[in-house]
Amino acid sequence: MKSHQTAQTMKPATAAKKLGVYLPATPAEFQEGVVSRAELSELQANPPAWLSELRQNGPHPRPVVAAKLGVSIAGLARGGVSEALTTEQIEAVKSELPEWLEKERATQAEVRKETVRIKKRNAERAERQDS
Repeated sequence: MKSHQTAQTMKPATAAKKLGVYLPATPAEFQEGVVSRAELSELQANPPAWLSELRQNGPHPRPVVAAKLGVSIAGLARGGVSEALTTEQIEAVKSELPEWLEKERATQAEVRKETVRIKKRNAERAERQDS
């Protein structure tokens, strides 16, 4: 008996997340269909005009907005940003530099420092155990 291998597919929301784009801004045919792994790979390797445009100008999903602003997703929420933003809107927030953004960037910097400290401590502990 020969088994037929079926192509793995994913929902448009999953594909949009993997592509780093905001699903409601994608074309209707993308939102309504399913995306195979091969199609996803093709979109990543050779992005069509709509995908390049979304990646460059947005609107961007929250993880991308957070990364561009240098804060966490929770920090965005604390700052009152709950919707997708375009690149232009992100640049406007950066230039305005509201108090919440400064505070969240400082918080993010502290989190990164703490993460580095913990990694270093754990590496030292592991090294001591190996000796």
